[in-house]
Amino acid sequence: MIYTVTLNPSIDYVINLEHLDTGHVNRVNSEHVYPGGKGINASRILKTLGHDNVATGFVSNFTGDFIINSLTDLDVKSDFIKLDNGFTRINVKIKSDEETEINGSGPHISDEKLKELFDKLNELKENDILVLAGSIPSTLKEDLYEKIMDHVKEHNVKVIVDATKNLLLNVLKYNPFLIKPNNHELEEMFDVKLESVDDIVAYGKKLQEMGAKNVLVSMGKDGALLITEDKEVLISNVPNGKVINSVGAGDSMVAGFISGYTNSNSYEEALRLGAASGSATAFSSDLATKDLIDKLIKEIKIERR
Repeated sequence: MIYTVTLNPSIDYVINLEHLDTGHVNRVNSEHVYPGGKGINASRILKTLGHDNVATGFVSNFTGDFIINSLTDLDVKSDFIKLDNGFTRINVKIKSDEETEINGSGPHISDEKLKELFDKLNELKENDILVLAGSIPSTLKEDLYEKIMDHVKEHNVKVIVDATKNLLLNVLKYNPFLIKPNNHELEEMFDVKLESVDDIVAYGKKLQEMGAKNVLVSMGKDGALLITEDKEVLISNVPNGKVINSVGAGDSMVAGFISGYTNSNSYEEALRLGAASGSATAFSSDLATKDLIDKLIKEIKIERR
């Protein structure tokens, strides 16, 4: 089974208007409401690609109920822990002359509720896949991903981590099956400017030396790069299309990779489906549809370096 963990999910309220006039009443042209959070995005794409999975994490109050109900409507299984305080955050994403985001902070998570999460993780079995995605709420310690990976190491599960800077660097000692920084995050981790694909390969290999088994780097318009545990370097192109919304593209790439690898046991096919899924979401107003992924995958070419 595949499990995704979203510690601080959200309702994403996306509004479109021609011009944001601060200090005055604004009328929107269109609005959409989605269940948000990196792990939740991955769960949705996994289901779109035909994989049952379980989304877990923490939710609270009526906004938390919206997340659970939305996933149920999408036929995505969930097993969230309900908190007794606050409410699941609402993130407002304003698309106008410029893109503006206003993100909520989320509720407090007690030690008792955190223990409930660890109890759920005890149910994982060998060869299950666990996706740890996104930031850690300010109410929790920054070493939480490390503690989770230490907790599940005896279960022999494949752990995938999609997080930034120190959150990612600090888990490498637990040998995650896959990590997915983008090229800008890779620069931040090592405080360098990456001028070429060769530079990205070099620093991706450093992450392997630090413990990661497979390193998947999204490179925006330049495609994606995978350094496999067998030291192969694979690079995908980007299919034709217009970028509409980059939110969730990286999460979709992770889900596509998992699907491709699960179906074929091939890293090349994992990268191909990951690249198609990420692009399909970038070319959509919401997360990708199966039809668009199937269309774009025909355009994905994999180069070996």
